[in-house]
Order: sequence, then structure tokens, then C-alpha cells
Amino acid sequence: MTEEKSPNEKLKAAWSEQYNSANLRDVPFETMSGVPVDPVYGDGPYPGQYPYTRGIYPSMYRSRLWTMRMFAGFGTAEDTNLRFKELLRNGGTGLSTAFDMPTLMGRDSDSEWALGEVGRAGVAIDTLADMEDLFAGIDLAKVSTSMTINGPAATLLAMYVAVAEKDGVSASQLAGTIQNDILKEYQAQKEYIYPPRPSMRIITDMVKYTTAEMPKWHPVSISGYHIREAGSTAAQELAFTLANGFAYVEAAIAAGQNVDEFGRRLSFFFNSHSDFFEEIGKFRAARRIWARWMKERYGASAERAMLCR
Repeated sequence: MTEEKSPNEKLKAAWSEQYNSANLRDVPFETMSGVPVDPVYGDGPYPGQYPYTRGIYPSMYRSRLWTMRMFAGFGTAEDTNLRFKELLRNGGTGLSTAFDMPTLMGRDSDSEWALGEVGRAGVAIDTLADMEDLFAGIDLAKVSTSMTINGPAATLLAMYVAVAEKDGVSASQLAGTIQNDILKEYQAQKEYIYPPRPSMRIITDMVKYTTAEMPKWHPVSISGYHIREAGSTAAQELAFTLANGFAYVEAAIAAGQNVDEFGRRLSFFFNSHSDFFEEIGKFRAARRIWARWMKERYGASAERAMLCR
């Protein structure tokens, strides 16, 4: 008579099947001292199993590395275009765009408010022609692009789509992320242009557009990084970031959007300090809280909509 498996044995068997079927990278999984590292330790739920405390995918980075993007942007669009191409030649698998302060604040380079700041902390983008120069000679259908922009995010995304379409690449082919997290701007970074309610309306409209037209695009990068840099603790960073994320979810639902559709395109940007175990605890708590609220409070049924990525 076959002995009935325990609940944990069933969880581990399900995880093992998924892990073993993954296309693992052909590298040694060991510490820097050469000590082998098992794919998982302890009891379930295991990586890739709700509420995803221990990881959102069964094999995580053993099968696929994260996108390698180096934050880049300075001077003119032509300057940064050369830098982008150099990064891609040297193994970058994506682009991460830094804009200068006038661009972040929605100001043209010839504004009196922009004096002394043009091209200093990022690239200056004033017009569609600048955006065309920024991505000249780069196939946007084959590269994932991140844009760190918030107040004028809708304008910069529109420019990016226009550049792609001019080169024969449709919006549906574009992959990447636009930060577009205005709530943390009021809390920490202060690069906002409009009042909160109009800003939330713009973001909700962008979520709707990208969900319908840009299935590979992340319309909001819910960012704890800046909150932590502004002086918060790990727990405060987690609390503010998830609260902001839930505010975007609630705004989108109130606007009639489907949580299973837009939820899968939301992404997160946390800080990662050197207090190793505290940071692990923070990330684990973030995954678990996000998954449970998305399922139990907001009614998500699609797995992808529950993942804190």
C-alpha cells in the first residue's frame, strides 16, 4: 500500500518537478570558497509557490539572470547614445536612462530654472528630436529600456513610442520600465510637477494604455529605493513602498481596470543594504504581503498578478 505523502512532501515534489524541468545555466552553484549550494533548504512553501516568500520562480536566477542595466545619461543625447552603445557592446542586456534635473522637472534646457543643471546628472531631453538622437542606431525591439522619470513620465513614454514607431517597431514590441512612481516623489525625492490627484489620474491612464497596447512594458516601478535613501529604516521602506503600490492598484480598479491584467505589469525597485539577513527578511515579507493582498483583498486570480517582481 502506497504511503500518503505529507503536505510538505507534496509541495516539495511539485517544486522539484518545476525546478528540474527548468533550463538551468551551465555554471557551478557554489560559494566563492567552492562550497556547493543546494537549490533550496528547509520546508515549504518553496520558491515559486504562493505566497512566494522564498522567491517568485521555482529556479530563480539559476535558470535566467536578471537584466543587466547600467544607469547612464549625461550631457547631450548624442553623448549618451555613444555610452549606450558602449554598454551594449560590453555585455549589457538592457538600457537604464538617467535624465538631467530640468528634464525630471519638465523644464526645457533654455529655461532660467535650468541654469547650471543641463546635462549634469543625466541626459537633457527637450524634444522628440532629442529622443531620436538618444536611441539612434539602437534596435528598440531587441533591447529592454528603463527610464527613471516621474512627473513628465507620460511625455517621455510617448516620445519613446514615437521613436520606435518611426523605426518600424510597434508599441507592442517594446520591453522595459518607466519609473512613474509619483507617490514616493511626494514622500522622498520631491521631483513632482502636478498635485497628487491629477498625477494619480495620469498614472492610471498610463497603466490602462500600456496594459492594452504594451504587454511587455512595466508602467510603474514602485520604488522603495528613494525612501530608504531619504533616511527610512528597512521596515519603513517596506511599509511606504507597499502602501504606494496598493494605492496604484486601488486607483486602477476604481477606474474600471482588471487587476489580473494590469497587476502582472507592476514592478518594484527596493534598496539593498549590507545588513544581509534584515534585507532578506524585507524581501521575503514584501513578496508575501503583496501576494496575499493582491489575492485576498483585490481579488487577483492570475499568478503573475500576485508576484512582487
